Amino acid sequence: MIYTVTFNPALDYVVRLDALAPGKINRVNYENVMPGGKGINVSIVLGNLGHTSCALGFIAGFTGNALEQLVSAHGCKTQFIRTQTGMTRINVKIKAGEETEINGIGPHITPDELQQLFDQLDQLVAGDMLIISGSVPSVLPSDMYEQIMARLSDRGIEIVVDAELDLLLNVLQYHPFLIKPNNHELGAIFNVELTTRDEVIPYAQKLQEKGARNVLISMAGEGAVFVSEKGEVLQSPAPQGTLVNSVGAGDSMVAGFVAGWLESNNDAATAFYTGICTGSASAFSADFATRDEVNALLATL
Repeated sequence: MIYTVTFNPALDYVVRLDALAPGKINRVNYENVMPGGKGINVSIVLGNLGHTSCALGFIAGFTGNALEQLVSAHGCKTQFIRTQTGMTRINVKIKAGEETEINGIGPHITPDELQQLFDQLDQLVAGDMLIISGSVPSVLPSDMYEQIMARLSDRGIEIVVDAELDLLLNVLQYHPFLIKPNNHELGAIFNVELTTRDEVIPYAQKLQEKGARNVLISMAGEGAVFVSEKGEVLQSPAPQGTLVNSVGAGDSMVAGFVAGWLESNNDAATAFYTGICTGSASAFSADFATRDEVNALLATL
């Protein structure tokens, strides 16, 4: 089974209007409510590609009920932990020329509720895959990623980590199966600016020296780079298309890589190209990538 963890999921309330006028009544011409959170995005795209996953995380209140219903409607299994205080946050995304975001707080999570998550993770078995991604809310320990990795170390569980800076660096000692920073996050780690695929390669290899097994670097329109634990180095420009919505493109790449890896019996090239085409397919669509959209882009590479 594939599991995803989203520590602070959200309902994303997306609105579009011609112009935002502060201090006045603004009327929107488009609105949509979507489940949000990096792990949830991965689960939804995996479902679109025909792979079952189970979304873990914390929900609360009536907004938590709505989030769970929306995630389930996408065909994902859920085992969310319901907290007793607060509510699942609502993130408002205002698209009016420039994009403005107003992010909610999220529920309070007690030590007992956190222990419920650890109890769930203790049920994972060898051969399972766990994808942990995104920020950790202030109500949780800052070393959440490390605690999870240490707990599951040496149990044959393949762990994918998509996080920034110290959240990522501090888990490399546990040898995650895959990490996926983008080129800006990778550059921030080493205090350099990385703009080309060739520039990225040696720094991806430095993360391997620190403990990562496989490193996938997303670079938006520039494409992607993959350095495998066998020493393979793959790179590709992004497929051609019109950018519609970049939100969730990186999560889609993770889902595509995992799907390609599983479908090809662990072939790095298949996983890499499926990942880059899945990320691009989501970026070229108002919604997340579908299998047909991914296959159409694969045919162009």
